[in-house]
Amino acid sequence: MSREVTVYDAIVVGSGMTGGWAAKELTALGLRTLVLEAGRPISPERDAREHVAPFEMPFRGLGDRKHIDARQTVQQKSVTFDEMSHQFWTDDIDNPYTTSDTRRFDWFRSRQVGGKSIIWGRQAYRMSDLDFGANARDGIAVDWPIRYADIAPWYDTVERFIGVSGQAERLSQLPDGAFLPPMAMNCVEQHVQSRIAAKYGRERVLTIGRAAVLTTAMNGRAPCHYCGPCHRGCSTRSYFSSVNATLPVAQATGRMTLRPFSVVRSLVYDATRRRVSGVRVIDMRTGSEHSFSARIVFLCASAIESARLLLNSVSPQFPNGLANSSDQVGRNIMDHIKWGGATGQIDGFDDRRVIGERPNGIYVPRFRNVSAPHPDFLRGYGFQGGAGRSGWDAAARAPGLGAAFKQRLTTPGPWSMSFAGFGEMLPRATNRATIDPTLKDRWGVPALHIEAQWSENELAIHRDMGVTASELLDAAGARNIRAHTHGPSTPGNANHEMGAARMGRDPKTSVLNGWNQAWDVPNLFITDGAFMTSSGCQNPSLTYMAMTARACHHAVQELKRRNI
Repeated sequence: MSREVTVYDAIVVGSGMTGGWAAKELTALGLRTLVLEAGRPISPERDAREHVAPFEMPFRGLGDRKHIDARQTVQQKSVTFDEMSHQFWTDDIDNPYTTSDTRRFDWFRSRQVGGKSIIWGRQAYRMSDLDFGANARDGIAVDWPIRYADIAPWYDTVERFIGVSGQAERLSQLPDGAFLPPMAMNCVEQHVQSRIAAKYGRERVLTIGRAAVLTTAMNGRAPCHYCGPCHRGCSTRSYFSSVNATLPVAQATGRMTLRPFSVVRSLVYDATRRRVSGVRVIDMRTGSEHSFSARIVFLCASAIESARLLLNSVSPQFPNGLANSSDQVGRNIMDHIKWGGATGQIDGFDDRRVIGERPNGIYVPRFRNVSAPHPDFLRGYGFQGGAGRSGWDAAARAPGLGAAFKQRLTTPGPWSMSFAGFGEMLPRATNRATIDPTLKDRWGVPALHIEAQWSENELAIHRDMGVTASELLDAAGARNIRAHTHGPSTPGNANHEMGAARMGRDPKTSVLNGWNQAWDVPNLFITDGAFMTSSGCQNPSLTYMAMTARACHHAVQELKRRNI
């Protein structure tokens, strides 16, 4: 029997959005790389369930409530959780955390090869200098140590590999990228777009979403065929995930070792060399413990999970957690505030209907606090949404019987247009994760206590979403305009967790420098959402991937120079 290799050039913790990119880049640069994943292996061909119809499901798409309510009480709050996708979300009993009633946080987690890249929303937007300069301009938290010019080439690199379909718009607050052909907007969306342009010009722009979904064949991956439920997996590999794209490329180099079922307990710190020397791992199936060593370590476990690993990695040199001399590990947790917006009915298109299920919507880039300051809040928000017709389910609730009733079920209802906002959350030290004093997960690793709440700034943003969404619908000539009346989302519910180990210019106030490199431990890099210094209002995954690729090249250069 061959003995397991325990010494590598690099260790990557996590195999998802950023872990896949770290594996791809580090192996391409010649490093023997171990990728550790807490969950099981995934095969798109075997595990994807996007083509399963409700009548083929054991619970007709409603899910096994007995299991879900008992074991996935948090995860089921995600908008993409259903009977087929629940397999891609963690078990909350095995993976617990605590939160407070008044400062609640919804922590959505995935433990399998591919992580949350299996179930992400695929929206891919660049941040701009409006975002990277925001903290310095507003006197909030700390300044980003980079600007757009530093990351722009890496956005190009990532977009060209993953495939991002979209439309160039020449907006300073939303830089254009290397796009595949855009997906088409339907007739009502085109109508609304033209009416908004007629009233607002270039101040408020409606465009098709920028999505990491192929519209042309690319690198052996097929173009999307519009089947719809991408969150259940993609057997054609048409959308980007690490399983579909980056991990296979890393595997082909012969320099990647992928180790699933590997729960990382902590990182090992070598006080003599002032470096991290490796990681301690628990085998998820057997409970046996293993240690692996490497010259560099990349944390790509997700923002809050990476903070948990640092806080659990205590030593005489770091009694409050590894790389935490600044006391910023676990602090400044951010998400996007959502559920603000409006819906309206659009007349005049009843002879048209949608064919297929486009895996994308429309996007209205941020327009607040771009050219002029708003009196009520800092930063801003973007809108996602789209137009569609109500289907058979609406008619099914109406009274009726016989042939006429059946005919009504096949006739679509009226067209409606919806705008749903995603707003920026300001970084605040009190939004924080700490180690729970008593709770542990199934494998004995201390769990987290997470507390977060919206400030008045985010709540003002949420209120404004309903106002401006209604204005856009009014400009489009919509009837029965209804601003969304339910309150804001719970922090975490947008599934855009960020912060907890921020970048900065000063080791006294930040965890990482401008290369995603820990100030205190120079051979440790953190490239998941933990590094985010502010949140922007864009979906953040594209920025995570670009920063990961950039950090990998810097790390290898530093290895060659013998600096780490």
